[in-house]
Amino acid sequence: MAQRIGRLGALVENERVNAGLAWTLVGFLLVVVVASLLQADFLWAIFAGFVFVVAVIPPLSYRNADAMLPWEVLLLAALPVLGRTLATLALTTRVATYLSVAALALIVAVELHVFTPVRMTHWFAVLFVVIATIATAGVWAVIEWLSDIYLGTAFIESEHLLMWDFVYATAIGVVAGIVFELYFRRVAPPRTRLPNDVQEQIR
Repeated sequence: MAQRIGRLGALVENERVNAGLAWTLVGFLLVVVVASLLQADFLWAIFAGFVFVVAVIPPLSYRNADAMLPWEVLLLAALPVLGRTLATLALTTRVATYLSVAALALIVAVELHVFTPVRMTHWFAVLFVVIATIATAGVWAVIEWLSDIYLGTAFIESEHLLMWDFVYATAIGVVAGIVFELYFRRVAPPRTRLPNDVQEQIR
């Protein structure tokens, strides 16, 4: 049993398998962008499109389709996007938005950790993800506010609820920071899934 689990783990962490799964999730994000545009959900289309762009930066930069982020981090970003797209209750929609914001911050942290010479201490890695989550939530709130003013939407119901949005985003950001530190830095280092030539360029 342990041998089978080891083989499955090795298969999933293989650079080609990782790239294939990652590109599948990136394709899903592109479908969400198109579907959101067709439904006139422009804000969500912008958000999903931004996640898509951030995800394809590494393969475009290194001109190698296998130079992809870990499929797990893209899955963490794709699941809230799917939940937000299918959600009907306002609370479910808001939770999916918080998770998406934290996932985007996690993607940025993993990209810096994997594809740049940047090295973070353990505590700073968690803090970076938390701050990036809060900053992303702040930018998202400004976009919602501008949409309410110029497009006549009603995303921001009250300042009280907006402050709670930041509290929830911060809490989920802490969880994302812990996931980044414990999983992507200790259990499954993403650089081992990159092609050898890409690893050489990063060093």
